Order: sequence, then structure tokens, then C-alpha cells
Amino acid sequence: MSWFKRVMGLEAPAPKGALSANGSPLGLRNGGMLCLDSSLKLLLDGHSYVVLPGDEKIWATGRIDLGQAMTLWRFYLDDEDYFLQVVSNGPQPEDVQDIILFGYYSATPINSRDELLRLTGPDSPIGLPTYEHEGEVFERQWGSEAGQTELTPMLEQVASPDSRYQVKHLSMLYARETGLIGRREFLLFSLEEDEEGNLTLTTAVGVTLASTDITVL
Repeated sequence: MSWFKRVMGLEAPAPKGALSANGSPLGLRNGGMLCLDSSLKLLLDGHSYVVLPGDEKIWATGRIDLGQAMTLWRFYLDDEDYFLQVVSNGPQPEDVQDIILFGYYSATPINSRDELLRLTGPDSPIGLPTYEHEGEVFERQWGSEAGQTELTPMLEQVASPDSRYQVKHLSMLYARETGLIGRREFLLFSLEEDEEGNLTLTTAVGVTLASTDITVL
């Protein structure tokens, strides 16, 4: 069982009132099959480090209220290495503001305060204006400080067919241009805390998608 399914409490019974994906954009929902355009792999080859998954079922849905009627949705795939992130202000295609496919690069459990400070504290490169990853330089997307900026807090409500769970995030997003029009590559760091207080630092690499890249069955 993956780290994500462990913190989701896969074996726990689903409580009444569990989060539903009703109202989510582009027909994305738990149990739906996410299919990506077959031409994407060739298009992104040499421009992005994201390895695209094959057709995959959506295993769980996360929702983060951004305020001002904006919602950040995360659709976690049955292949646990991936999630699709959609920002929208409604369920219609024209309401979608942003689509990014993320693949997890790493997930590091944090077991001590010293480890927490080393990975996310003042001496960590996370939060600085630029971050180098796999030889590519990414620019910080959140915060205007000349030096390190604080991680951004978010509260995610996640539901699978088996359970409902809440995850606290302290996150930082970076991006770089890929050379393709309308396609950027992203680097997302998130210090995630489950309801039992367990901490995990995740790193995910993503790429911009268009709604026409996606079919949901």
C-alpha cells in the first residue's frame, strides 16, 4: 500500500456525508477513467520530464477552497504516482482556469523536528526565488520576497469510495518554460500533515494540460 493510500486510511469505513465529486469540472469523478491524448507523449518529448501515464481510473478526489468561488481539485489516479490538478470556479468547461498533470518525484516521511527544519526551514532551498531540479532552473510562483518566502497553507478534503480524509498542506510552487506555447513545467513541494499529525514532504513535477487533452469515460 502506498504512502498516500496509507494516510487516506483506505481500510477505514466511509463516514456519512463523505465528499462527493458532484460539481467537479470536465466530468472528472471517482471511478471515472482518465484518458490522455495519445499525441501528448510525442509533443512533450524533449520538453518536459513528466512521464505520462496510460489510461487510469480516478481513485480519489481532493478539494481545496481557494476563496472567491475558486476551487482547486485534485484527482488522484489508481496509479498512485499521479494526480490531475484543476483550478475552476464552476463545473462547466469554460469555468476551468488551469489544468496540470503531476507525477510524484518523492515522498519523504519526517520523523523529527531537526529533519523538518533541515528540509523546510530557513536553511532549506525551498521558498527561495529559484530552485534547480534535474539540471533545470524553476522560478518561484508564490511570494514576492527577495529571499526565502513562507510556504502557503492549504486545507484539502479528500474522498475515495472507502473513506474521507483531511490533509493540511504547506506548499510552494515553481515553474519553468518548456519552449512549447501554453505548456509550462511545474515543481510542487508540499509538507503534508494527516489527521494523526504524521508529516510527509512530497515533491511532484507537473506539466500544463489543455481540456482538449483529456477524455473522461
